[in-house]
Amino acid sequence: MPISSRSYVNRYVPSNRFPTGLKWLLISNIAIFLLDYILRPGGMDLFLQNFKLVPAQVVQTFAVWQLVTYMFVHAGIGHILWNMLGLWMFGAEIERMWGTPKFLRFYFICGISAGVTVVVVAYLFGSPHAATVGSSGAIYGLLMAYAILFPDRTILFGFLIPMKSRVFVTIIGVIVFLQSYTATIGGDGGGVAVVAHLGGLVAAYIFLRGRRLRMQVREPVASAYKNWKMQRAKKKFEVYLRKQDSNRDRWVQ
Repeated sequence: MPISSRSYVNRYVPSNRFPTGLKWLLISNIAIFLLDYILRPGGMDLFLQNFKLVPAQVVQTFAVWQLVTYMFVHAGIGHILWNMLGLWMFGAEIERMWGTPKFLRFYFICGISAGVTVVVVAYLFGSPHAATVGSSGAIYGLLMAYAILFPDRTILFGFLIPMKSRVFVTIIGVIVFLQSYTATIGGDGGGVAVVAHLGGLVAAYIFLRGRRLRMQVREPVASAYKNWKMQRAKKKFEVYLRKQDSNRDRWVQ
């Protein structure tokens, strides 16, 4: 049974208000975009250049703040429009269910993880001096969370084809994986920024399914170790019994 259909969830979903965390994320992203758009023609937006994620600067000058600030910088109107649309579509219901603190923590974990992924991949396959901007990594994390929390909700793929959210995310995941492969191992490494999408998806899955994954790995290992100890104890006991029998036979006439 999906969690969204459980009766106790509805008590904590006040649909008559706009979620606080989502509201301030939208305001912050749009405000920074407008500021950049206004100052760019006169070359007065230089300080915003430090907001972009440049892997070489993160590693060499320890500009770790870029792992957060890059999420609030966008390349153009289309870029911010699609990201904010995705943030609103998938983030509102998640925040209503989780509450603002957990929602924001999840959002930034996905975004920062996506940034770290870009830094690592840039040094392995691409150019560490190329800048990455946008909240896409965090948005893809929200998309993964939506599919896990509401797997049977209907989403319009391309605003035309209805499908369940878990199917939608599976298709998106395959596309993102192929794009990441093409941009790194299968290409010239010139577009490593797309791996931020993959980093966001993976971070979200680990955040939400990590405990179950640990249990799935831990239980077989613990069971195998317990069986090994029992077999070892059994062998030691058998050796002890054989010694006792041999000592008894030595004194029997």
